[in-house]
Amino acid sequence: MIVIAAAIIGAFLGRRRAGKLGGTRRDRAQYAAGFGIALALMGLFATVILDRMM
Repeated sequence: MIVIAAAIIGAFLGRRRAGKLGGTRRDRAQYAAGFGIALALMGLFATVILDRMM
């Protein structure tokens, strides 16, 4: 669940960041995808670490 939540939050943050920079719709989509993938990867590592600790 951490991975899915992180991906959604990352996509939201990326879209908002591109919007503040004055990006077009394609820029917003690219930022959303990039941030979503990055945060999903961080969430994956967090999930693995938490699983190993329990």
